[in-house]
Amino acid sequence: MKGVSLFSSAGIAEQYLKDLGIDIVVANELLSERARLYQCQYPDTRMVCGDITKEEVYAEVVRLSPEHVDFLLASPPCQGMSVAGKNRNQAQMLTDQRNFLVFRIFDFIQAKQPDFVLIENVSNFLKIRLPYNGSYAKVTDILHDKFGAVYNVEHGVYDASDYGVPQRRARAIIRMYMRTLSWGEPEKQPKITVEEAIGGLPSIEAGESSSLKWHFARRHNKRQVECMMHTATGKSAMDNEIFYPRKENGERVKAYNTTYRRIRWDEPAPTITMRNDAISSQLNVHPGRLRPDGTYSDARVLTPLELMLLSSLPANWSIPDDTPEILIRKCIGECIPPMLIKRIVEQINR
Repeated sequence: MKGVSLFSSAGIAEQYLKDLGIDIVVANELLSERARLYQCQYPDTRMVCGDITKEEVYAEVVRLSPEHVDFLLASPPCQGMSVAGKNRNQAQMLTDQRNFLVFRIFDFIQAKQPDFVLIENVSNFLKIRLPYNGSYAKVTDILHDKFGAVYNVEHGVYDASDYGVPQRRARAIIRMYMRTLSWGEPEKQPKITVEEAIGGLPSIEAGESSSLKWHFARRHNKRQVECMMHTATGKSAMDNEIFYPRKENGERVKAYNTTYRRIRWDEPAPTITMRNDAISSQLNVHPGRLRPDGTYSDARVLTPLELMLLSSLPANWSIPDDTPEILIRKCIGECIPPMLIKRIVEQINR
């Protein structure tokens, strides 16, 4: 099957597509650092780096695409629709131009008529109403109106932890397929815990490295390390009576108790965010293990390797050795776990 990928980022979602017989021929990504990382992993794919809202970039994607496209994967940027950490109403969302990129997907479907289409985004994607034919309509309603005579259009919100990913991550998935074809639903899988995914990795402290590739720990300030050493697995240092987060002047930090919080060993990881480099962000700290002296080990955020494994990437993810750590963290924080994509796509029937 010949495929095209739009809004590809670093290509994490595509990690297992070749195993399913899908060859992504053309990809598009706006940001050059992500496009370069994509090209390193998929050297045979024609990467068109640039703003797809510009006619010359879109035209190049269409020109390079196969005459017949079997599969389209599209992951338009989701930050404009994400509600993580902020309240965004409909009016605010309509001022964010990233929310209109989906119309380029409509253009491509119209031009190339792929057999199968998978569009993914944050769960709020299914709720937002966009300007259409003088009114406002949900994305799924627009797709039904434009393509319903030719395509089955199905949608739902999938929690990645139900499909072989050791991380709770809800994603909106729209599946479109020609009415002459078939695309089934994936079956849910047993949950994979943090312990099962990363429990066998060496314990390391802030600033330390291991012999394993990408398993090195970020440095944190002494105040953060101290308070996390005294924070139990699954708990937040914000609730500590003595060793709580402090500013440099000794004043207590004011924040929600989802910050400075260790994740749990016995369940899937919480959603990995873009700020997975910061102890002070949401649910980012290693679970740790109780020591004989009553403190807890691994007073740090998760390492790049731990993030990879919790996102269902392989431990030998084929990216260059000199890839910046922060780029890895950002790409993982915004990605859809590739095992979820695999579980959905492998239900395609030709």
